[in-house]
Amino acid sequence: MKFRTTILLIIFSFTLLLLWDEWISYNTKTPSHPESTFEDRTKTPNLKDSEFPSDLPSVNKLDAKKTAPVEKAEKNEKTGEVLVLENSKLKILLNTFGGTLEYAELKNQVSEEYPDGKVILFDKSNRSTYLAETGLISLGSKKEKLPDHLTLFEVKVKDSEKVSLIAKRNGVSLTKTFTVLPNSYVVRVTHDLTNTANEEVKTGLYYQLSRDSEPPLGGSSFYNTYTGPVIYTEKGRFEKVSFSDIEESKQEHVQTSNDGWFGIIQHYYVGAWIFKNDLEREFYTRKLKNDKYSVGAIQLSNELQPGQTQTFTNLLYVGPQYQEELKKLENGLDLVVDYGMLTVIAKPIFWLLDKLHNIVGNWGWAIVSLTIIIKLLFFPLTAASYKSMAKMKAVTPKIMKIREQFKENKMQLNNAMMDLYKKEKINPLGGCLPILIQIPVFIALYWVLLASAEIRNAPWIFWITDLSKPDPYFILPIVMAVTMFIQMRLNPAPPDPLQAKIMMFMPIVFSIFFFFFPSGLVLYWLVNNVVSIAQQWSIMRKLNVRAG
Repeated sequence: MKFRTTILLIIFSFTLLLLWDEWISYNTKTPSHPESTFEDRTKTPNLKDSEFPSDLPSVNKLDAKKTAPVEKAEKNEKTGEVLVLENSKLKILLNTFGGTLEYAELKNQVSEEYPDGKVILFDKSNRSTYLAETGLISLGSKKEKLPDHLTLFEVKVKDSEKVSLIAKRNGVSLTKTFTVLPNSYVVRVTHDLTNTANEEVKTGLYYQLSRDSEPPLGGSSFYNTYTGPVIYTEKGRFEKVSFSDIEESKQEHVQTSNDGWFGIIQHYYVGAWIFKNDLEREFYTRKLKNDKYSVGAIQLSNELQPGQTQTFTNLLYVGPQYQEELKKLENGLDLVVDYGMLTVIAKPIFWLLDKLHNIVGNWGWAIVSLTIIIKLLFFPLTAASYKSMAKMKAVTPKIMKIREQFKENKMQLNNAMMDLYKKEKINPLGGCLPILIQIPVFIALYWVLLASAEIRNAPWIFWITDLSKPDPYFILPIVMAVTMFIQMRLNPAPPDPLQAKIMMFMPIVFSIFFFFFPSGLVLYWLVNNVVSIAQQWSIMRKLNVRAG
């Protein structure tokens, strides 16, 4: 019985710990910066040195003999022109100063936490900074400045879905072409490098994402998800590089590879540079000034002879973490969906949930169906546990009599209890088994519902309009508490006073805790309880054991 008490204490303590952690997170939530309007973003101010990173990336590993020096941004009073590109899903703003993508609006994504309900990923405003930048660094002996993200470009081609920008500097011409693909969150980015000098040049083409460390809008007040850089290679697999590690110069990741991609992820969304070639590249992360961080990669061009042109075409993904789309786009890209330590369980759960959604056409009913399937899979095991609990309930009067008889002698009490269990063929720990089985599944499903962008804004029925958010009227948590109370009545009364107190408070604590959980998770637990009650009642009826 002590072991059972310990299990219950662990579960109860774990619940209280989670509740406390979420409460602390809620009360220490970082206040948001002042908002800026779309018009503010399209009015380009004078672009001065203070607004830009203090340096350009440099090669460390790919060409050790010709390491590029750190180059300081030049003071520049020039202003750039803001160009708009869009398709049915994406609206982006490009600044001709640097050819920088400085605004990305996900047109078919809705979030009440964002201004006007518009989900904005890339941004350059008073609230946040999140930019996609590219440029060239010189690897030649002269180390001359080449067109980079601090250079003013000229417009070469401009329409609603395609923009070409060109800049010439120190014998190198760079043309950037941005094309938003139809009905997609993908931007195709082509760089044409031309040697206009009379001697050969060697350059490195860098791609980078720059962002501040502020948490994104649209996240929950009661749970924290990872926001920060990630790098994927076949060698290092999926590597997170947190802002704090970069700040403290503790970042560790694969530095050189001829495959892979990199990005910055946040709850539900990701910006990622995807390389469509097998050229060797050097990945880097660095701290910029004013709470800015960057992650990037440098690709080496071949030595360009006079008049020679070399073309690089890669992709920029700016959108939600839809797993099937990401998986088709690039190997390992679906790993940006963070399921935590129980990914090995969460992945199959989401796969099954997605298949059920394709059948029933509603994520809420898919959760209901998933719960029933899980209960059926574990029924042989849970049935044995419920039989054990039913037998325990039947002999509870005998247990109470023994405890009263030997209350002064612990050794005799334990011996008498063991004899009773042996005689009645009862396993006193059997009733804990269903709870222990459900814990990893419950936690895995918690992360599935928390991290899966597919379930964001997904309705169920009536008042449940978003399964990724808490029940606005707390109906599901209250009903779930009622089902937990009914389950308690079906279970044998704990002979241990401590156990009895724990079990008495469990429905109350869980219902309060579930007030802040996604309603989809509460729905799972509620259906799980209802099915469990039906199974347990049926078994007790067969064994002729009365409830209550």
